[in-house]
Amino acid sequence: MTNLLRVGALLAALSLNISAYAGDIQVDGAWSRATAPGQADAMADLSITSKQAATLVGISSTACKSVELHSMTHEGGVMKMREVKTLELPAGKRVSLGESGYHLMLIGLKAPLKAGEAVPLMLKIRAAGKREVNVEAKAEVKPLAEAKAEPKADEHMHHNHH
Repeated sequence: MTNLLRVGALLAALSLNISAYAGDIQVDGAWSRATAPGQADAMADLSITSKQAATLVGISSTACKSVELHSMTHEGGVMKMREVKTLELPAGKRVSLGESGYHLMLIGLKAPLKAGEAVPLMLKIRAAGKREVNVEAKAEVKPLAEAKAEPKADEHMHHNHH
């Protein structure tokens, strides 16, 4: 029975890391971090590769009230975040949100994010010919201690939004 549980846990962990595909679009590396008690918002990151030129035009999740794409810039020594409505996805180029100065904000969480869970995401992407496709992805929720490269949860919530 113990081996069966181990195999089950391994399969569950692997399923969180499987890339999501929809036609010519691949979403991978989606993750978020566990939230602190009372924290209403969280950050998520992911990478998107489209075989043809496309545009990310929307994101939603059943785990929160809304999802916003934000750009991050440093101005006068202060990190500023601004909502961005669309993001160009050049043909054949992997766009990693964090490396490109972007991230997703999960706003109005319906429940705390716990390590080991996954946040469902639905990305709306406009492909060539103005055709829109929905790509489902799951963001693995990592423990706070694993997300050392990112700002701490309380630091992140104090950035200026414009």
